[in-house]
Amino acid sequence: MKRRHATAPAVLLAAGLALTGCGESTDDAKQDDPAAAVLAVARDYQRAALARDWRRVCELSTVHLRRGTVEECTARNTPKPTPTATATPSPTETFDPPTYADGSTMKPLPKPTSTGPERASTGPVTPVGEPIQVPAIAEHPAGYGVMLTYTVTWPSETSTARKALRLVQEDGTWRIDQHEDVQDSDVAHGDPIHDALTRG
Repeated sequence: MKRRHATAPAVLLAAGLALTGCGESTDDAKQDDPAAAVLAVARDYQRAALARDWRRVCELSTVHLRRGTVEECTARNTPKPTPTATATPSPTETFDPPTYADGSTMKPLPKPTSTGPERASTGPVTPVGEPIQVPAIAEHPAGYGVMLTYTVTWPSETSTARKALRLVQEDGTWRIDQHEDVQDSDVAHGDPIHDALTRG
């Protein structure tokens, strides 16, 4: 009887250690798998790019991609306001409109009319498959590649756009270091993320 009582705690302790060890290895495996974090940053970046939120785009880019500070990158990508067109002067005592050989004057040109939106509307950004590891190429370090799709709609047509993004860790944070359009030939070869990001 005494032997049974002596061995029972030892068995329970061993089982507890085994369970603890399993728990730690599962947590470590989750920490070692960056897929969720990579996909979240990729979606955030592409949504910001489509919304023309240039500050957010620059914040999510590596120093190499943004070519300077976040502020410099934002200023460089933010379009400058277009100056308003000055009105054509009307004929006055000091301004004479051009005349033709028969003496007639040129009629004013009609003002352009808007026939559609200035830019297309886009649908939700959707990842295709899981992130894959991509090798270093030229100035881009090795990292993870992600493919995202979204629809692009104009008044007369809708198409699907495909983007491949390279994500690398910089200062402990996942950031975008490369973005490429995914071509039909990339898809045809069966490895569109790798092909788009290593096309050179």
